[in-house]
Amino acid sequence: MTIALRQLTVRRGGRTILGPLDWTVDDGQRWVVLGANGSGKTTLLSVAGMSLWPTSGSVEVLGERYGKVDARELRRRIGSAGSATEAAMRPDLTARDLIMTARHGAFEPWWHVYDERDRARATDLGRQLGLDGRIDRPFGSLSAGERRRTSIARALMPDPDLLLLDEPTANLDLAARELLLRDLARLAQAPRPVAIVLVSHHLEEIPEGFDHALVLARGRALASGLVGDVLRDDVLSEAFGIPLAIEHLAGRWSARMRLDDTRTSSATGRLLP
Repeated sequence: MTIALRQLTVRRGGRTILGPLDWTVDDGQRWVVLGANGSGKTTLLSVAGMSLWPTSGSVEVLGERYGKVDARELRRRIGSAGSATEAAMRPDLTARDLIMTARHGAFEPWWHVYDERDRARATDLGRQLGLDGRIDRPFGSLSAGERRRTSIARALMPDPDLLLLDEPTANLDLAARELLLRDLARLAQAPRPVAIVLVSHHLEEIPEGFDHALVLARGRALASGLVGDVLRDDVLSEAFGIPLAIEHLAGRWSARMRLDDTRTSSATGRLLP
């Protein structure tokens, strides 16, 4: 079992922003976590990545219980990628250096010793993620899509058991999004990482091969399980507060608003079109 959350609750400023929540991720599974802004997705990812202490409940990640293990050591087995990681990357360092330094969980190449195997692995990960010809360029000179690929390659550098992706296709143009989704679909088919969890707002940004889904609303789970059982009209309409029609075609999901449905959302209390 990769992740096991039991009666997890996170409160901030006297308000519950996540939970109570039970959630299990087994080895070999690829999960997508969906929900509107403020539904608790990023908070959930922070708890699963052992960077946020919950208010109550138990958290087990990679067989270790939060509070009974050195979280700094366990985080070495967890790869994370997203805008927060990119914000910490020095723009003058090359993509190769930023990928390679993840070997020791650092952002600077000066503090540790790296050998040719480290450089070769960083180069290979960059190639796998489409950074050919860009690997030796300064991070700040890369396009948004190339920076995102650098972030994901960096997360994979230590060969993590668990990979957490926070909106990996956010702010990418159509071509960059589709190319990255192609590469993430390939990653989903690989035996490692053992488990992958991806957070998104959009069904169109779910890579092929992601087989489980968790839908959050107001910090609670509306549905959880096999992706085909969870991504339904009623569940997603409730989560996003508008009547949605969900489609699955050629391995990809999509959602559009239904214009022939007038009702009130219990998620928002407002009249839906």
